[in-house]
Amino acid sequence: MTDTGAADIAALYLDEAFRSLRGNKRLADGAMAQLSDEQFFAVPSAESNSVVTIVKKMAGNMRSRFTDFLTSDGEKPDRNRDQEFIDAGMSRADLRRLWEQYWQLVFETLNSLSPDDLTRKVTIRSEPHSVLQAINRQVMHYAYHVGQIAFLAKHWKGTDWQTLSVPKGQSEQFNAKMIAEMKQRS
Repeated sequence: MTDTGAADIAALYLDEAFRSLRGNKRLADGAMAQLSDEQFFAVPSAESNSVVTIVKKMAGNMRSRFTDFLTSDGEKPDRNRDQEFIDAGMSRADLRRLWEQYWQLVFETLNSLSPDDLTRKVTIRSEPHSVLQAINRQVMHYAYHVGQIAFLAKHWKGTDWQTLSVPKGQSEQFNAKMIAEMKQRS
């Protein structure tokens, strides 16, 4: 493969990582928007997390991983991860501000990277990663937690849940609509 081909693939990878993370955020935002404050803070069982806890944990992780992404360890010494599992002390509005602030940090960091950066080395908890590996790690990690948020929101909303994907029993109609839209674009 030529250097140009590798650079093109690296650029495509960065675009796809950005697209995937935007999609994860959009799904979580859609799920959280359906929750009342009571549901947002509710814990299904003693060993479970509330949506607020997952949001705090994700925000702490984003701040830690993406602040000085290329130049410092991704686990910052001032991060208190255990404190992120305690729900007390923050309003939903405060959490929403943190959520937006640290997603913005993630997106700004990704946008600042060039295809050549993907092979650079970074560390997370002193473990070396290529930038590509570090991004993959975060895409997977955030998808996991977004799935938890969506699951909890769907659980709490019950029959009032407004689906964020293809509605049950409507796959054929959805597929037909997608095919028609693709034909229209051609």
